[in-house]
Amino acid sequence: MWTSAQRVSYMVVTCHFVDSDWFLQKRVLNFRNVPPPHSGVVIAEELRKCFGDWGIEDKVFTITIDNAKANDTAIRILKDDFELREVLPIGGRSFHVRCCAHITNLLVQVGIAEIGDIVDLVREGIKYIVASEGRLRKFSDIAKRMQLPGKKLILDVPTRWNSTYMMLATAVQFKEVFPRYHQSDQAFQWLISPEEWEKVENVNQILSIFNDVTNIVSGSEYPTSNLFLPEVWRIKEVLLLKCRDNNEYIRVMVSKMSNKFEKYWGNCNLLMALAAMLDPRYKMKLIKFCFPLIYPEPESSMNIDNVHSVLHELYEVYVTSHNSSVMQLQQIAQENSRSTSGSTRVAAVKAPIGRSRFLQHVICNDDVRPAKTDLDVYLKENVYICENDVNGC
Repeated sequence: MWTSAQRVSYMVVTCHFVDSDWFLQKRVLNFRNVPPPHSGVVIAEELRKCFGDWGIEDKVFTITIDNAKANDTAIRILKDDFELREVLPIGGRSFHVRCCAHITNLLVQVGIAEIGDIVDLVREGIKYIVASEGRLRKFSDIAKRMQLPGKKLILDVPTRWNSTYMMLATAVQFKEVFPRYHQSDQAFQWLISPEEWEKVENVNQILSIFNDVTNIVSGSEYPTSNLFLPEVWRIKEVLLLKCRDNNEYIRVMVSKMSNKFEKYWGNCNLLMALAAMLDPRYKMKLIKFCFPLIYPEPESSMNIDNVHSVLHELYEVYVTSHNSSVMQLQQIAQENSRSTSGSTRVAAVKAPIGRSRFLQHVICNDDVRPAKTDLDVYLKENVYICENDVNGC
C-alpha cells in the first residue's frame, strides 16, 4: 500500500515467477487506487480481484507483505479461501512471508530511537546549513581548510532508516567542523558534545551491519529469498555480542532490538530456510550451522528436523506434478501410436528412430521410483564453494 503526495491511496501487486527457461521474472500485476479504509477485508478483496483478473488464483505459492495488522488479517482471509480449494502446497505453511527488509527496518528504528535526541540535533543542524547556499559554502570552506574528505552533508528521510544511518555516518566525519562553523554563524545552535558524537559512532558500528544486510536483501536484479537466512544469523550474532557492551545505552538499545527480533524471527521462518537449502552453496550445512546460533535447544534440533521434513514434503508435491505430466505424455504417445498404425498414408509417416522408441517405452512402463531421490542426492553432495565468497567479495 502506498499514499501519494496528493493523499491518494494505491495498492501495488508485484508477481515473481520462474519461466520455462528457468529465468526469474518480475511483473507489476496491479497498480490501482484503493480508497480508505484499508482494512484486512478490503485488502483481501483487492487481491482476490487481482488474482482472478490474471487467472492465477490457483497458482499463488507465497505472499510477501509488510508487517501490519490489516495485512495479517488479509492474509488469514485469503489463506482460508485457498485452503478450502486445497490449492496450497505443504499445508500453506509457506503462504504468509513477512518482508525481511521491513522487519530489519523495524529493528533499526527501535535502536535509533535510543539516541533520538542526538539524531534530531544532527538532522536540524544539517537542515539549517543546507537550506542556504551561502551557509553550505561556508561550511565546505571550513572542511577544506581542515583537509577533511570531500564528502557532502546528507539530510535524511526520517522514514527510511538507512538514509538516517548515512546522514549520521557522514556527519561524524565533520564533527570538528560544526563547532567552528558556529563561531562564524552564531545563529547555528545545534552543537553536539564529544560524548554525544561518541554515542553516534558506537551506534553506527551496529547500524553499518544492518545497512549491509538491507542492501543485500533489498536487491531487485537477483533472487533474494536464499540470502535471508545467513543475514538473519548475522543480525542475531551482532545482537548477542552487543548485549554485553560496556555502554548501558548500547545494551538498552540492543535489548529493544532483540525483542523485535524474537517477535518476528523467534519462530523458524520456513520459507527462508527452504530457500537457503536449495542454494547449492548452503544446503543443510547452513541450517545445521546457524540454527543453533539463532534458536536454543531443543528448539534448534526440532527446527532442523522440521525443515528437512518439509523440504521432502514439498519435493513430493513436485514429483506428483511431474508424474501427472508424464501420464499426459503417455496418453499422447499412445494416441499417436494408434493414429499412426491406422493411417493409410504409411509412406508419409516418418518412422521413429531407436532412441525415440526406447524413450516411449520408458515413459509408458518405467514407474519404479529410485531408492534415492534427486533431492537426497543433492543434499548428500558437497556444497558449492564460490571463490568470491571465500575471498569476501
